Amino acid sequence: MAESKAKGSANPERHKFPIKSILVTQPQPTTDNSPYLSIADKYGIKVDFRAFIEVEPVPFKEFRKDKVDILSHTAVIFTSRNAVDHFFRICQESKIEMPADMKYFCISDQTAYYLQKYITLRKRKLFVGEKTAKDLFEVIKKHKNEKFLFPCSNIRKDDIPEFLTANKIKHTEAIIYKTVAADLSDLDDVTYDCLAFFSPSGIHSLFINFPDFKQNNTRIAAFGPTTAKAVRDAGLELDIEAPMPNAPSMTGAIEVYIQNQMQEAKK
Repeated sequence: MAESKAKGSANPERHKFPIKSILVTQPQPTTDNSPYLSIADKYGIKVDFRAFIEVEPVPFKEFRKDKVDILSHTAVIFTSRNAVDHFFRICQESKIEMPADMKYFCISDQTAYYLQKYITLRKRKLFVGEKTAKDLFEVIKKHKNEKFLFPCSNIRKDDIPEFLTANKIKHTEAIIYKTVAADLSDLDDVTYDCLAFFSPSGIHSLFINFPDFKQNNTRIAAFGPTTAKAVRDAGLELDIEAPMPNAPSMTGAIEVYIQNQMQEAKK
């Protein structure tokens, strides 16, 4: 990106510069009611979207080398739509039809709802956490005798496998897709006042594409504690951290920052 000379080195005076442009490191929204677009209209800010990571399927031949017997399990844990899509892709390529008594444990209502793309939920046994893996743990504890399959990416959080192991719950981890850095070479001459990140993989992609990235006046926003840690571990200064008690979303946290800037400017 334009300010790419040396790692880190944020300007301590950067907070005095108003945010006029934001790059959201996620795909372009498919609807017109994105809260980011509301911020753009409200404050006259340019907001662009660009996915910093891409998902690649693990080929069926590669999956077979791990010798994962899907039907030897009695329950499946899903933490994302990608996991759902690639799990059923593997099932289709394996010519496996999921048994009616298979249990599904989903991290959120959104993931559980997405399952309807592949199965009829009323005929299956479904268990849903409120939002986080920690919420789902309480549900899993009530089914400790199941043998769980955890389809996931090559890059994933440790919380679920660690919980299953610590509680001596039988489980198998199956890598069915890979998270890789997207090609961002076309952004080489582009500068944004704020970069919004949502996963450690996004930070990794930034430095894969721009190994000499220098923060300068760029504000860095991060969603979630693991992303925030990745920002700091990369030698960057974190300016906007979400969720916050008064701003549970990334857009909310960014707006709080903008409003604080405007108040400081009036003094």
